[in-house]
Order: sequence, then structure tokens, then C-alpha cells
Amino acid sequence: MKKSKNEIEKIRHSLSHLMAAAVLQLYPSVKLGIGPTIENGFYYDFDFGKQEIDESVLFKLEKIIRDLIGRNLKFKKKVVSYREAKKIFKNQPYKLELIDELKKQKKPLSIYKTLDGKQEIFTDLCAGPHISSTKIIKKDVFKLEKLAGAYWKGNEKNPMLIRIYGLAFNTKEELDNYLRIIEEAKKRDHRILGQQLDLFSFHEEFGPGLVYWHPKGGIIRVIAENFWREAHLKNGYDIVFTPHIGKSDLWKISGHLNFYRENMYSPMKIDEDEYFIKPMNCPFHIQIYKNQMRSYRDLPLRWAELGTVYRYEKAGVLHGLLRVRGFTQDDAHLICTPEQMPSEIKKVLDFSLYILRSFGFNDFSVYLSTKPKDAIGNNKKWADATKALEKAIKSSKLSYKVDKGGGAFYGPKIDIKVKDGLGREWQCSTIQFDFNMPEKFEMKYIDKMGKPQQPYMIHRALMGSLERFFGALIEHYAGVFPFWLAPIQIKLLPVNDGFAPFAYQIKERFEKEGFRIKVDDENETISKRIRNAELEKIPYIIVIGEKEIRSGKLPVREKSNPEIKLMDMEEFIEICKQQIPEPKKL
Repeated sequence: MKKSKNEIEKIRHSLSHLMAAAVLQLYPSVKLGIGPTIENGFYYDFDFGKQEIDESVLFKLEKIIRDLIGRNLKFKKKVVSYREAKKIFKNQPYKLELIDELKKQKKPLSIYKTLDGKQEIFTDLCAGPHISSTKIIKKDVFKLEKLAGAYWKGNEKNPMLIRIYGLAFNTKEELDNYLRIIEEAKKRDHRILGQQLDLFSFHEEFGPGLVYWHPKGGIIRVIAENFWREAHLKNGYDIVFTPHIGKSDLWKISGHLNFYRENMYSPMKIDEDEYFIKPMNCPFHIQIYKNQMRSYRDLPLRWAELGTVYRYEKAGVLHGLLRVRGFTQDDAHLICTPEQMPSEIKKVLDFSLYILRSFGFNDFSVYLSTKPKDAIGNNKKWADATKALEKAIKSSKLSYKVDKGGGAFYGPKIDIKVKDGLGREWQCSTIQFDFNMPEKFEMKYIDKMGKPQQPYMIHRALMGSLERFFGALIEHYAGVFPFWLAPIQIKLLPVNDGFAPFAYQIKERFEKEGFRIKVDDENETISKRIRNAELEKIPYIIVIGEKEIRSGKLPVREKSNPEIKLMDMEEFIEICKQQIPEPKKL
């Protein structure tokens, strides 16, 4: 019988204590951090001092944990005083630090004892809850997964601890299925594929979290950007470009220096003024709006920009293309009247779905975030905006979840997360109202009665950041990009040097049609060159020899499919053309 979410959480928490007990058996002098539950499992942080450990210890720990489970250990809670807690954990500095913090917060303290009969196997500072005894846990439903470094309390100024991650599920089948997904995810890891396919690189010595786009990755980005631009122009958007830096006054008015300063880089002095590199594009778009007086007849305005921004991220959270310090956002701002606002929301939601589907994402999770307690702006605007967002979602026949009170203080929003080939969610599109900046920057338009009014402003990103979206694309397709996105679409392999001239004639014909095609006439065996093309994940491989020249047919092999199809050149060109999507007006 499948356990409830509450019960599996208790099991995972109890396993974290058993793991800590196992670690203490092998390393009695270890210092204990914390051991919470997480999605799909648990972890515990340890300070091993000068003792070195590696992942070979995981097997030993699993064996000890299974032995502990088999002894039907009990978990018992006890409320203790601060003095008693300090006595129990007198040799555990991290626990003592937590006790002091809880004392300042005037929070009660409790411990959980893990008991073998009356003997204490392990004691931890813990609020619980836990299972009653280990007889509830099956020995084959958990696995210790990996080691990782983790700063104490997530602060890079604190000591680096060793975090041991564990997995735990209701059944062995669920665990095995998850492990299969993890193995497949490793094969799809964009950081590994990015290197293997020569798409991008990072150079930590010259700046962590900054992406170097290689020619193959660069051409995919150009294709994606060109599709994005053409689609925007066909759907009523104008393209704008804004500076990379702005004076501190701009960021003071926008509120970034008050509320976002820790994510911004240090200022630079120019002509005695302070300038900041931009973390967002919004204030610049507002300056374009304010460059002249606007009438209701000018609205709606839809301004889009592929704007590169820079945000400070701690080194420990950087993760390939998914978490970087410099990225290009497919940003846009919609500025409209109250009457135009509902239809603009419907249009932008439809446009978001169109862009995502064009790149192969068809499974979405949609979240509607509503008014929080600390919201600004009048209630009617919040109600109207939220209603328009919800109506647009419903009219698109999308299932969605309401994140009650989860909106930003300056407006409600829709978040769209796409599911990739493994069913994992990736945050992409956001449609976000902003009642804050129009007020701070005193944005106005003249209504039909000749009176100044404040417009609605809607932030909108479809792909999010190009870097993150590219990472998601790589993992979604496992590096096997569809024909229209592949950096090299066709590779011609002449059997020997005598057939190279004919291969180059074919190359010239395909290049006239705009296709990306290469000839591999390196001094290698044909089987080695075929294998190299497969490793590059080339959509089509064509081997050129005597028979092909005589027949006038191209032996087309698609990806890793061993089946070869003989085609006329013009027929194959038409097949290729049909795989190139054309941006359309919605």
C-alpha cells in the first residue's frame, strides 16, 4: 500500500538520522550539521575535519543503515531546556550554534533519541516528526546517492561541510524507476553534452558563471533569435535596444538599489557619477515610453528586447547554463489602457505557448500567483489583472494551479513551466503585472477625455533567459536537435579523395538553399567518419561513392537509423525545407 505524503516524509527524516548514526560509527569525531528531508529523499551535513572521504563510503554506510533498520529501533521525542541541550551537544559546535539561535528566538527545544531497547544509538536536536520504529522502513526503498560540498547555512563565509544525499521512496519499484530517470538525466546533462558537441564553455579563472558561446552553439542561438525576432515582428511587437549601464538615480527610482542591491554588481565611477550594470531592462523601456507624451491612440505598445543583464549569484549555486551571472533575457513590456488589458493578456499567453511549442515543448504546468499581504496598488487593479490572467488561462484550456498570495508585491503573474523529455519541469515564460514602476516613474497617457491616466504595464518573458532555455533544449532533445536547429544539418562523407569533388558540388547546391552542410574528407576510414558524424548527432549522413555518382541518387541516412533511403537531390531538398518552421502571425 502506498504511504501518505506525511508518512514518507517521516521515513525520509528518520533515514537522515540513521545515516548520521552510521557516519558516527565510522567517524566518531565527526561534527554534525543538519539533516532535513528534501524532494525524493534527505540529506545530512557533516564536518569531517581533516579526514578525507569519497563516494566509496556510501556503500559502507548503506550496509550499516540496513543493519540498524533490522534492529527495530525506536524514535523517541523529548522536550529539553537550553542548558540541557547544551550539555547533550557540548562537543557539537554546529548544534550549539543552533541552540543559541533558537534561544534568541525563544523557540522551544526538543531532541529525538534513536533507541535500541534502552540503549541510545543516536540523539539529534530535532523538532520531528519521525516514525515510531524502523520496522516501518523496508530495506530496499532507499539509497545513498552522492556527496557534495555545502557551506554551513548556505553562507560562503562559513565552513564548507560535506553533504551526503539519500533517496527514499514508497517502494523499490519507485526507487528503481527514479534511478533510471537519473541515469538518463546524466546522459542528457547539458554541461556534458555542451562540451561533447562543442557548443559552449565556461572559464572559471576569468569569471565564473559567464558563458562562452562556441560557433556551433552560436549558430543555434542565432537561429533561435532570428525565429524570435521574426515572430515578434509578425505579431505586433517593436524591437528596442537599451544601454548596458545606467546611473544610480535610475536604479533608485526603480527601487532596485533598495530591494535588489545584493544581486547587483558594484558601481563604477564615470564623470563623478555612479553607474550600475543593469540587472533588468524594465527601467530603460520606461524611459523610451516617457520620451514623449502618449495618447490612448498610441496604445497598446509592445516593446521587445533581447537584453543582456548581469546579476550576482553565489559561486555555490552556479550551474552550467541554468544558473549564470550574465544572461540574455527575451524581455518585453506591454503598455496598455485598462480596456485593452484583457485582450493583451490573452494575446501574450497565446504567443508564449506558440513560441514554446515551436521549439518542441508541448507539456506545460501553469501557475497563477495572486495578491500577497504586502501588495501595493489599488484593489480594483489587482482584481481586474488577476481576473484577466485567469480568464486567459481558461480560454487556452490549460490546467493550472493557483499560488494564493504568491504574487510579487507589485502585481499578479502567470508562470509557465515546460516539461522536457524526462517529464522534468523548467521555468520559462512569465507574464507579470507591475503596478509599482508606472507609479514610481510617473508614466502617463492622455485618455479620451483629455485627462492623464496611468497605463497598465506588463513584463513578459517567453523563453526566460536564452542561456537557461538553451540548457533546457539540450536536455530535452538529449543533444539531438531537430533539423531546423542542428548546427550542422547534413554531413557528406566521400568514400575516398576521388569522390570529394562530387561531394563539394552537392554541398554547394544545398548551401544555395540555406542549409548547413559539411564535407568530411579527412584521412580516416569511412566507418570512423560515420561514427564521428553520429557522435556529433548530425541529422542526415550521406556517403558518396561510385554507385551514388552513377545512379544520381543520394543514400540518405537519418541520425542513427541504419536504414538508408535513396532519394533524388531535389526530393531530399524539399524534405529538408519542410522541416524549417516559418514564424506566423497568430
